Amino acid sequence: MASDKAVELDAALGSNTVQHRETQGEESDKFLSYFRPCIIPVHSHSPSHMEGSRNKSSQTTMFSCEGEHVARVTEVVFSRSSLDHKGVFIVDTASKIFVFSGCNSSVQTRAKALDVVRHLKENRHSGRCEIAAIEDGKLVGDSDAGEFWNLFGGYAPIPRDLLEAVSMNMPLEKLFWINKRTLVPMEAHLLDREILNSDRSYILDCSTEIFLWMGMTTLVSERKTSVTALEDYVHSQGRSSAVRTVIMTEGHETDDFKLHFQHWPKIVEMKLYDAGREKVAAIFKHHGYDVTEIPEHEPQQLISCNGSLKVWLVDCGCTTLLSTEEQEKLYTGDCYIVQYSYVEDGKDYHLFFAWYGKNSIKEDSVATASLMSSLANSVKGHPVVAQVFDGREPELFFSIFKSLIIFKGGRSAAYKNHVVQKSDRNGCHQKDEVALFHVQALRHDCVQAIQVDLVATSLNSSHCYILQDHSSFFIWLGSLSSPSDHNMLDRMMNKLCPFKQSLLVREGSEPDDFWKVLGGRSEYSKEKRVKGWPADRHLYACRFEQGLLKVKEVFSFCQDDLATEETLVLDCNNEIYVWVGLHSDVTSKEQALNIGKMFLQDGILHDRRSIETTVYIITEGDEPAFFTDFFKWDSSKQSSMVGNSFERKLALLKGLSPKLETPDRSMRRPSLRRPGVSSETSTPEHQQQRPTAARRAFGSASAGRFARERSPAAAPTASPSTPSPRSRSSSSTSTPTAVARQLFPASLHASEAVHALSNSTSRRR
Repeated sequence: MASDKAVELDAALGSNTVQHRETQGEESDKFLSYFRPCIIPVHSHSPSHMEGSRNKSSQTTMFSCEGEHVARVTEVVFSRSSLDHKGVFIVDTASKIFVFSGCNSSVQTRAKALDVVRHLKENRHSGRCEIAAIEDGKLVGDSDAGEFWNLFGGYAPIPRDLLEAVSMNMPLEKLFWINKRTLVPMEAHLLDREILNSDRSYILDCSTEIFLWMGMTTLVSERKTSVTALEDYVHSQGRSSAVRTVIMTEGHETDDFKLHFQHWPKIVEMKLYDAGREKVAAIFKHHGYDVTEIPEHEPQQLISCNGSLKVWLVDCGCTTLLSTEEQEKLYTGDCYIVQYSYVEDGKDYHLFFAWYGKNSIKEDSVATASLMSSLANSVKGHPVVAQVFDGREPELFFSIFKSLIIFKGGRSAAYKNHVVQKSDRNGCHQKDEVALFHVQALRHDCVQAIQVDLVATSLNSSHCYILQDHSSFFIWLGSLSSPSDHNMLDRMMNKLCPFKQSLLVREGSEPDDFWKVLGGRSEYSKEKRVKGWPADRHLYACRFEQGLLKVKEVFSFCQDDLATEETLVLDCNNEIYVWVGLHSDVTSKEQALNIGKMFLQDGILHDRRSIETTVYIITEGDEPAFFTDFFKWDSSKQSSMVGNSFERKLALLKGLSPKLETPDRSMRRPSLRRPGVSSETSTPEHQQQRPTAARRAFGSASAGRFARERSPAAAPTASPSTPSPRSRSSSSTSTPTAVARQLFPASLHASEAVHALSNSTSRRR
């Protein structure tokens, strides 16, 4: 049987596959997405029938086409009685293909049907046939409509569609243990992962979907028996063919399966890419290659870094534009609005970020969203807007700053009043204050220093740190830190403390004074931190129905799935992109940011993502490169043609020249507000700017209370690994020696660093 062979194949592949049982006519969207544009079943297996199809016989065929994101094509009887008002039908004749759109069909379904028409035209007619679009109820002045109805012997009204009964019953969950093809019910009010044993198999019946879970220690023969028991159960219940069955092995459960359990532990396993890094290095070293000469991969530049940057401090409902020098310093007690404008391929792009400090005050947080909307509305076109939270900044945010320092404390008046009310003796970071900074380099021209808690537990062997002790400075190099971080230390020292003497400290050779500043020795993470392989990306179509957000995943997505009538969410794990079509409904446009937050709050993504995940709002026609890189992007398709998705595709299918449509400047911007904060107290969008003196404030947050997400003390540790061969050996002396201002040659200039590296490589050879 096919089921037995599937179990054997799964065992041969390591028992790490998920089996989906599909039935003709009831295929899942995920299955159909692998066969774009459609599957057209052939009902006859006779050679003469297939040959006749290839020769484009004069026989007229009729198809029903359903689905907004995948096309479900079914051949129906060529008769007027097959037509209805809610469907889309394709009539294929010898010289012309007709597309009949019911008056109750959606624009997306009509557009998807045109993909099927294109397939028929190219494969059955060699691209030589006419295309005619027929609208339900339109007869006057349309010669194609008259020709269409003549195929059925003349026009006759189509009966009204019958209302479908909608079941409001929640699916019941039943769990069975399989004991030699016998199903034993398990009494459990709330399902939990702990009730599943590795030496057993279970069936979870969820009404519309049935799961078979097999423990990792079960034998192949036992798994075959379990599959047979599943098939017997489905047949004995008289279930519809629309009920899908999913078979999986322990450790490879789907998100839909985990969703039915009250608690499912999240286990992060090392990817094959990460696990094989050290092995590959060992193989190269065995063959005589010096692995220390292999440069580290530098992150790809997401956008042009030659644009203009503006930063505003939000203070008591007003904005204060910061100077060029001050805009490279952010404080965790404040909120900021960042505007970055650049030109790419002759087009102007504008990015707006609302940055929320981890210790910022509620009043400033609420005002930031409103003020950013006002600034975004003042520029031409539809800029990209995003909310960024302190400690969870994406690489794109860091890349627009050449140098960035994030201090503890704040400068806004609201934060200063908060410090006074709390009687906090700590204030805004002072020039000679004792502080510890984690230094990281995104690229050779992009570096950040982030102030972390002044304790030894904040250290990490994979990073570099600058410790400021009044007038002296320690530069601490972790034994597993990267050369790219080393090369940027001089640049950051010039920002933090120009013309001050510094001492180089390698991990393992710290002097007593170093630990004294940190309050004494303490354990910290000494394990290699490896950046994991990017997670799979998912696209979701969203719409509001009766005030509720309805979400449906779009599988095997491409650029063509970005329909102008829809609002879609692209989930990239660490970032959420909300794409808003120009012709999407008003509610989706107004609630664009809230749609992204609902994904994070309501468990739609199954994995309980942090509410502080970065959310971007992108409008159709103004997609930046860092968004289009997720697709095989064809700029000619995004030409802002007139009309909806159906009208655009029909014009291209008929070979008409596309007409350009100017984006509507009156389209409402998404209303932005911080999650969990009421928008009723939002400050009006248009406010006068406060004087420059308002930028000055004092105060500091408690060092032990607010730990940054990027702080090594708060970050989870990675699995142990061997120290990197690039790490420099620690000095055997306990007292460090003074070093010159320029610690590393590569920090002078990127070109000089490359030249020095090439000379060093040639000498080794």
